[in-house]
Amino acid sequence: MSPALAGSVAWVLMVVGWYVIRYPFERRAKRRRVERTRRGPAESLRMAISLTGLGILPAINVATGWPEIARSEPSWGRIALGLAAMALALVLFRKTHKALGKMWSVSLDIREKHELVTSGIYRRLRHPMYSAFWAMALAQALLVPNWIAGPAGLIGFGILFAARIGPEERMMEETFGDAYRAYKARTARIIPGIF
Repeated sequence: MSPALAGSVAWVLMVVGWYVIRYPFERRAKRRRVERTRRGPAESLRMAISLTGLGILPAINVATGWPEIARSEPSWGRIALGLAAMALALVLFRKTHKALGKMWSVSLDIREKHELVTSGIYRRLRHPMYSAFWAMALAQALLVPNWIAGPAGLIGFGILFAARIGPEERMMEETFGDAYRAYKARTARIIPGIF
């Protein structure tokens, strides 16, 4: 098996792993009523950009090789780094979903009886789900053998992150007030030890 094929197979396995982790939480979350949301055209656009970079472009590339002009032949070292980033992403996804439980939401939603989660992986990080997506985007850049489709996740998710993090933190402050401000003061956004 060539490194390019190994990287493509690993990327597919990462996407399958992500879906297997997320599906039960998504199903349960639909049962809880949303009290407030920041969904709308801007959020839909951010999600579409992220999906294009983290899902559509790499899937097209893995399935068809397009765009052929940007094809790369990764080294086994690059694949090893990609597998490490993939493992980190999936571990973070699982820990994040487990800690959030019924409070999980794909978008900027406050559900009925919403509680501020500060335990588990949230003890040190305010946004470990974003940490997981950054790790996933890095894994994609290393695993997908294409100089356009590989880094597309970093760009697509980067746009979502930059446009969403501020409104999300404001919504949490509006909802939880001083409790969120105190939590924010003692935790890092996405990388432990970096405030």
